[in-house]
Amino acid sequence: MANSEEQPEKHCWVCFATERDDYCAEWVSPCRCKGCTKWIHQSCLQRWLDEKQKGNSSGVVNCPQCGTEYRIIFPRMGPVVYFLQQVDRALSRISPFAAVGVVVGTVYWSAVTYGAVTVMQVVGHKKGLYVMERADPLFLLMGLPTIPVLLVLGKMIRWEEYLVRVWQKYSYKRQSGSSGYQPRLPAEGPGSGDHLSVSRTLCGALVFPSIASVVGRLLFRKVPSNLQRTILGGIAFVLIKGVLKMYFKQQQYIIHTNRHILNYPERHRDGQAGVAQEDTEDSGNE
Repeated sequence: MANSEEQPEKHCWVCFATERDDYCAEWVSPCRCKGCTKWIHQSCLQRWLDEKQKGNSSGVVNCPQCGTEYRIIFPRMGPVVYFLQQVDRALSRISPFAAVGVVVGTVYWSAVTYGAVTVMQVVGHKKGLYVMERADPLFLLMGLPTIPVLLVLGKMIRWEEYLVRVWQKYSYKRQSGSSGYQPRLPAEGPGSGDHLSVSRTLCGALVFPSIASVVGRLLFRKVPSNLQRTILGGIAFVLIKGVLKMYFKQQQYIIHTNRHILNYPERHRDGQAGVAQEDTEDSGNE
């Protein structure tokens, strides 16, 4: 009579091997499962954990059958390894904030540089350097970055659009009276027919001081002051661009106003009527 009951044969639920296939393999029963899913090779469980954790060794993994959390014990690490591990965790937590800080700092100093270049371009190189050298450093650090911001905000003021709408309403009333259908042009805004986008607004705003300086030199050569010449050039450029844009929009409006839909071609109607008549005659003959 046997002193103890015979133990059931062990089956690994990952590789489906038995203990007879490899007598040297290490077995483990990590959860409350019984029967054929109780035992598993230690190496198979390690490989399965790696696939589940996907490189995150601190992640919790549960048994897919009974839901028991696997207890994973790591060997003791030395003080050097522990220190390096804490440093790595600290860097992982700080890196997102550091990246945001680097981006913000880069944008800020780019805005400062652009503001300084714009000042020298508007008032002149030597005079601009003289003004910035005599100015308060705090005022420069706070004032120079606002120059591109103000340019972008000014670019977003679309005064010519309002005048175009007034012009369109007035011209439509003169042509067809107050009643009737008024055609609607493509909507304004990003992705619309006007092609207004962030990149276009940003580029137009940042290039505006250079364009104003060039236009001022071409149209107002007799003005001695570089600042006044640039201001006058900027005003002239805005007015010329606005007038051209208003004219272009008005021409688009006139084109839409004078459009009409053509009748369906008569030959198609006659052809369909002939086919219908032939079908009727054929059905009557039958």
